[in-house]
Amino acid sequence: MSTAYVVVTLVAAAMTAFSAGSAFLRAAWVVKPIHDYGIPDSWLPWLGAAKAAGAAGLLVGLAVPAIGIAAGIGLVLYFTGAVITVARARWYTHIPFPLVYVAPIVGALALGLAA
Repeated sequence: MSTAYVVVTLVAAAMTAFSAGSAFLRAAWVVKPIHDYGIPDSWLPWLGAAKAAGAAGLLVGLAVPAIGIAAGIGLVLYFTGAVITVARARWYTHIPFPLVYVAPIVGALALGLAA
């Protein structure tokens, strides 16, 4: 296991956990865009739970690689859905935000599969 893989995975898990916490706490800078995209408030706990589970999976993946790979794939699919949702709402200037979160996840997946 390389140092780069561990560091990138920890960064990806921390960013995803921060995103999950923001959804759970209903941060204004999360709730406003969610409304703008047409997503109901009732989805916020579920979206937060999905991200929290993904973050935990990335961390567990440091010990059990199969779980980390599954969590990484799930998070890539989650944030791909976020990009599609933002694009469907025609808020094109917001597309980079989910991409910022998915970049370290893709990096962790790539480094984990290369190791």
